[in-house]
Amino acid sequence: MPALSDTEMGGTIDAINDFPIDVPYHDRDDLEKKLVRKLDLRMSVIMVLYTLNMIDRSNVGNARLQGFEKDLHLEGQQYATVLSILYIGFIIIEVPGNMFLHWLERPSIFIPSCMIVWGGISVLIDPSYTEVLVARLFLGFAEGPFLPGALFLISGWYKRDELATRTALISSGILFSAAFGSLFASGILGSMQGKLGQAAWRWLFYIEGGITILVAICAIFILPDFPHNTRWLTPEERALAISRLEEDGFGKFGKQTTVQGLWDAVSDWKVWWFSVAFMFQYIAQCFFAYFPTLCATLGYDTTTTLLLCAPPWAFAAIAAFALTWYSDKKQKRYKYYVASNALGAFAYIISMFTMNKAARYISMFLMAQLIAGYLVLWGWANNTFAREPAKRAVAIALMNGMGQIGNIAGSYAWPLNWGPTYRYSYVVSIAAMGVSTAMFGGMYLYLKHLNEQIEINERNEKDIRELQVPIGFRYLV
Repeated sequence: MPALSDTEMGGTIDAINDFPIDVPYHDRDDLEKKLVRKLDLRMSVIMVLYTLNMIDRSNVGNARLQGFEKDLHLEGQQYATVLSILYIGFIIIEVPGNMFLHWLERPSIFIPSCMIVWGGISVLIDPSYTEVLVARLFLGFAEGPFLPGALFLISGWYKRDELATRTALISSGILFSAAFGSLFASGILGSMQGKLGQAAWRWLFYIEGGITILVAICAIFILPDFPHNTRWLTPEERALAISRLEEDGFGKFGKQTTVQGLWDAVSDWKVWWFSVAFMFQYIAQCFFAYFPTLCATLGYDTTTTLLLCAPPWAFAAIAAFALTWYSDKKQKRYKYYVASNALGAFAYIISMFTMNKAARYISMFLMAQLIAGYLVLWGWANNTFAREPAKRAVAIALMNGMGQIGNIAGSYAWPLNWGPTYRYSYVVSIAAMGVSTAMFGGMYLYLKHLNEQIEINERNEKDIRELQVPIGFRYLV
């Protein structure tokens, strides 16, 4: 669907301007709370979709514990290549995918359609190295648009001080997939070996891919589109949904074309700075894909190892919701991200210097909570580029797409011959974390400086159009 026409935009803005006047403030506040609750309920389905996304993406790590490498006769860094080739599709497709979503304006159709494709690919993965590589490459093209699309969708509905918590809500699928995905995998891998002549890890792909397709079909009828074109909103809810974003400093819907948004994003140095910083952060967090392997260093059997993977991610879920909620409440981002990274670095140091089972297992809890800081980062990135939908669509995709370079590099940082201590892997992770923390720190200082300049200009009643922000706007830092 094309962007709103000028005539349609004029009618929408009239409704926006009339709404707060016609409705008493306390009634408007009650209606806004009702709208947000209604929206949260609908958006929560993304958590389920993301859970399945991460399960389909990471089931190779669980399959590794049950003969995946042996059956495919993998040698050297071939397993790392199986992991990393997925992200090539991510890098190529994410920007075009979000541009298409901005033009189409139908995430309720686009996102589930991507899911159906990647679920089908997961089911069709064949037990040979070449075929797995090809399937994983195409899986990357199918899965790539999901996260940028989901982030773009929520940023088109929520205010800046609501985004981090909602990002945590939809991204908690990472946590649930790591926790319950391991439990689910342990059941399949422990009971399906040899059924109908298939290895247990093949059943893992069959069952999880089939579930993904079924849930995707249901999601078509649940997900919202955007405030101006979602069918299940009442006229009052639609006017309120748009007006509250306008009041929060968002640009007018449909102001830019998709191509203009692309140009504005790629010509903004802040987008590239965030992108490179995310790349190093992804390297630091690449243990996510190897978490079952790290749990296996504790010395237990496959079923016990997979069961032990769940509690650290349950803890991470609590930490993520607590940190993002507090970050939204205080309207601060960077310092909470730093706190999360500091705990992660401490966990890496513990694992570097001891093979004590208790100490290493505790360190896994502290590693897993890194997801909390990561979600605060995405709330910050969305805040920084919140005003214009077309630019935001490209910026989100570009930042996440560039970040996948870190996932490709990080996939080779955990070779088996560095185990069971994986000391060198942790050194790589700490170094990458140091770079990302410093880069985000530089952005924090720059945005803080911009806020000070905005305040000075407003106090002096100067024209602030040079800063390209509306009166009252502040960057969250």
